Amino acid sequence: MPKFIIERNIPGAGNLTAEQLQGISAKSCCVLSEMGSHIQWLESYVTDDKVYCVYIAPDEATIREHATRGEFPANQISQIKTMIDPTTAETF
Repeated sequence: MPKFIIERNIPGAGNLTAEQLQGISAKSCCVLSEMGSHIQWLESYVTDDKVYCVYIAPDEATIREHATRGEFPANQISQIKTMIDPTTAETF
């Protein structure tokens, strides 16, 4: 199943409290539960003014539906084509 990265513009995201982040996470998990097993949240990265989320879903429309239901911004959705890391540089 395709993997996506979602860029969410959230001014002040880096200043959200642990309680606020817990609330956002709980809301996301509730929406995911309602939507079924065809969409999965893997992880998110919080920066100063953005949150980058990694999801597995059948298509971009499913990601947008989750965002709409949860009232989360989804400013940019990109399908991840491949992953690389430092081991990619190693020769065989």
